[in-house]
Amino acid sequence: MKKRMFIMLVSVATVFGAIYGFQVFKAAMMKKWLSGNGLPPATVTAMAAHFEQWQPQITAVGTLRAVNGVDIISEKPGIIREIAFKSGDHVKAGQLLLRLDSEAELAKLAALKAATELATIIYQRDQAQFNEKTISQAQLDIALADLKGKKAQQLEQQAIVNKMEIRAPFDGTLGISRVSVGQFISSADKIVSLQATDPIVVDFGVPQRQIALLKAGQRVRLTTNSYEGREFSGRIRAINAAVDAATRNIQAEAVLANTDDALLPGMFANVMIERGAPEQLLTLPQTAINYNAYGATVFIARPPQAAAGDKALPVAEQVFVTTGATRGDQVAIIAGLQPGTQVITSGQVKLRNGTPLIIDNSVQPANDAAPTPQEH
Repeated sequence: MKKRMFIMLVSVATVFGAIYGFQVFKAAMMKKWLSGNGLPPATVTAMAAHFEQWQPQITAVGTLRAVNGVDIISEKPGIIREIAFKSGDHVKAGQLLLRLDSEAELAKLAALKAATELATIIYQRDQAQFNEKTISQAQLDIALADLKGKKAQQLEQQAIVNKMEIRAPFDGTLGISRVSVGQFISSADKIVSLQATDPIVVDFGVPQRQIALLKAGQRVRLTTNSYEGREFSGRIRAINAAVDAATRNIQAEAVLANTDDALLPGMFANVMIERGAPEQLLTLPQTAINYNAYGATVFIARPPQAAAGDKALPVAEQVFVTTGATRGDQVAIIAGLQPGTQVITSGQVKLRNGTPLIIDNSVQPANDAAPTPQEH
């Protein structure tokens, strides 16, 4: 009985030992297989973080308007007899633009002139008679009052005649004519637009938290999608005295030279207001930054360990960074990186810590400090 019991125990121990040994062997083989089949390499682009000179600035969206700009209208209704301008003409202040039919007004003016001349003669005769004491002071006063009344009527009629000739109120450029000879126009009809565009004004608004950064005389730079790659410069002329309660923005205006009339009233523009002295900041393309609930991170390319051999690939490592202002396609890095560090700029979505990297910079992401819109 004891012999049978011993044989059974030895058999059971042998079976359990074999099972345990197989599990240990299997674990060792799995570890060996996994060590030989690590994370697959990922192809990415990378660049070295480096310092660039940044001009601190405030950005805003603005609308251009003329220093002087009006739609020319007639104060009096009438039929157009002469148009003395062409669409697009440059005109001077006081230059004749349009003449309305004024025959009736001129005839009335001639009658009033004759009446004024007669009243003048009567007053002069009464003055002489008064000096001879042949008429009373009251009669002389009546003659004088009549003369003054006739002169006032003549001046009033002369003003009406003058309004039949429409002249440019200031130097500027005319728009497109909206009238024709022989057309009847009323006092509300627009004749032509007149704009003085050199210099030109840009109106823009900035948030109230940036009020302390705005000052009259600050330099501004302006770009518009009408002229890619071209900048216009000017200075802030005035800042509004109150903040808009609806938007919490404060309005400001800047004046820019526009000698070639490239900028037109009503155009949209991007406005950059310079503030302070230029700074040296560590910069990266914005595509290099990953934002999540814990903060901003980048993947850097760590060089392989010396023991890994010459053919070993660099590996990815995720680090936290503190970002600052943005400028075009670039973002400033305040903390978390050292200059010269290789940073992954695209392809991060397939990375995790320890992923081998194949760096291919044949196609780089955008990294322009002042990009311009492109239409394809």
